[in-house]
Amino acid sequence: MKSILSQQQVALSIKRLAHNILENHLELNDTVIIGIQPRGIYVSDRIVNELKALIDPAKIRYGKLDITFYRDDVRKELKIANKTDISFSIENKSVVIIDDVLWTGRTIRAALDALLDFGRPAKVELCVLIDRRFSRELPIHADYVGRTIDTFPSQKVLVHWKEKDGVDDVVLI
Repeated sequence: MKSILSQQQVALSIKRLAHNILENHLELNDTVIIGIQPRGIYVSDRIVNELKALIDPAKIRYGKLDITFYRDDVRKELKIANKTDISFSIENKSVVIIDDVLWTGRTIRAALDALLDFGRPAKVELCVLIDRRFSRELPIHADYVGRTIDTFPSQKVLVHWKEKDGVDDVVLI
């Protein structure tokens, strides 16, 4: 097991990601933030909390998107859906999708399909804590990245969250 990000590095990465998003979307006018269920929510909740400390919280439109039935591997096993909570229009908005790890790109493809059920955004950007750049199956890239790592397909990246796992860190096994 190899440490990729310590607890302090996770916190700093999230703070930097929030600042990067705000730098490109001042005051978040016409911008919405969407966390991907289930694991992207831990990153997106924290980024949104960082943003609330920087701008008026009333300007932040934050939703959570379940992609369970948009995945191309849904038939392999029985899936239990998470909750989608998007109480605003994404029509003609800039959307920042947030997830924990970008690997093959299939999760993001499913998120893009699911997102279209809520309208047609003007632009979609991707924010991830970890980008596993050499295993992409689809032409998808992240606009905001906490850490880029090179891995073998046989390796696993585990992102641990204090709320769920008792500690914040990222490890490679």
